[in-house]
Amino acid sequence: MSVKPDLLVRNEGTLFLFCPLTAGAKSWIDAHLQPDAQWFGNALVVEHRFAWGLAMGIKDAGLVLE
Repeated sequence: MSVKPDLLVRNEGTLFLFCPLTAGAKSWIDAHLQPDAQWFGNALVVEHRFAWGLAMGIKDAGLVLE
């Protein structure tokens, strides 16, 4: 049984891209991140040093990362 991800996470070296795939993921991001967060198209851009904490917060909220 496979679980569909709510967000795709891509390591681009010094930056990570968090791409929300579901409305729940987008709502969580909107509720927990500052309004001036950096976006590249549909992907949230996160510095390497903040990516782990963000991923853990997303997982703790019950969302699935891939």
